[in-house]
Amino acid sequence: MDAKQRAIIHIDMDAFYAAVEQRDNPELQGKPVIIGGSVESRGVVSTASYEARTYGVHSAMPMAEAHRLCPNGIYLPVDMQKYRRVSQQIMGIFHRFTPEVEAISLDEAFLDVTASQRLFGTAEEIGYAIKGLIKTELHLTASVGLSYNKFLAKLASDMDKPDGFYKIAPEELEAKVWPLPVRRMMGVGGKTAQLLEGMGVRTIGQLANMNAGLLEHILGKQGLVMHEVANGMDNRPVEPVRESKSVGRETTFPQDIGEQYVLETILFTLADDVCHTLRTSGLKGKTISIKIRYPDFRSITRAVTLDSYTASFEPVFDAVQQLMRDNYQDGTPVRLIGVTVSSLKKDDEIIEQPDLFGDDSRKVRQQELNRVMDKINARYGGDTVHRARKLTGRDKNGELF
Repeated sequence: MDAKQRAIIHIDMDAFYAAVEQRDNPELQGKPVIIGGSVESRGVVSTASYEARTYGVHSAMPMAEAHRLCPNGIYLPVDMQKYRRVSQQIMGIFHRFTPEVEAISLDEAFLDVTASQRLFGTAEEIGYAIKGLIKTELHLTASVGLSYNKFLAKLASDMDKPDGFYKIAPEELEAKVWPLPVRRMMGVGGKTAQLLEGMGVRTIGQLANMNAGLLEHILGKQGLVMHEVANGMDNRPVEPVRESKSVGRETTFPQDIGEQYVLETILFTLADDVCHTLRTSGLKGKTISIKIRYPDFRSITRAVTLDSYTASFEPVFDAVQQLMRDNYQDGTPVRLIGVTVSSLKKDDEIIEQPDLFGDDSRKVRQQELNRVMDKINARYGGDTVHRARKLTGRDKNGELF
């Protein structure tokens, strides 16, 4: 099949966490709602409603800054259990139309509906049908982008937000995409954009018409990828997760972040979410890794293998935090960060010898704490009990305090 005949949809829920809270509490509708950690624990914004965004509040912003910009905002903690339940409902709607669903996060996914058109009509009709079901069944809104590859579909979903639908057909590349700022390109961060703009390259079209060899000389292999994407070439498939070889979470920031305490706070939340997923799936892992992506799209992945399998937050975050501190220099801008646990096994497949001379009491306490927290949150809501986030340091025994 010609690559330009594919039908790829990118769906992005609008201000997801905040929208769920506004849906569930009508008194919040039309008001600036900010979801995230607390100021006292130096938390960050997870999601801001569109009303809050008019004040300049955005995701990954320190909560203290959000309070300064929007002192009258309504600040709520993250209720991850609730958001996961709603996410499962959203993904269920997607799967009514195609099994080719690649979930990027709880509120974002790519769908390949190329083959689905024989059953459900055109790709455009499918996109509108999904939007309609999300609105009528879940009382939420989504922005939908449709094109023939993943880059253009994601770009399209950002063109008409919130509650929008935007299509980029193959013949519309020059008219709809090329006039856009080069900063809208996949892989173009702040420094890369400054470099290109210094060369007079300010639009995607100008990038598309640059000499590919020159781009490779300046930016390496990523320069060639950027040139191909600017010319509408992106052959990445939609990849459904059929078997869990790892469990990971990552987040891309709307603005680069260069404060280590903010990044570690985000890693704290990501690690907690990964561990909860492991426990609810009956899995444990042994290899812990972090991913850091810089504004020039250069990425590094660093990993460590633990002595034993775990689904507990404490050993995972200990490893994540140490990897971060060993491989990141405070002040360096970052555009994406992630946590992954791999080398997975089912609980009933793991046989581990007890440490005859060690003290397993701490591990037992951690497991019991996790069990109790999971039980309470499952019954009363995902954020009924949660971990306090403090980055002040460790005590003499190496414990977080």
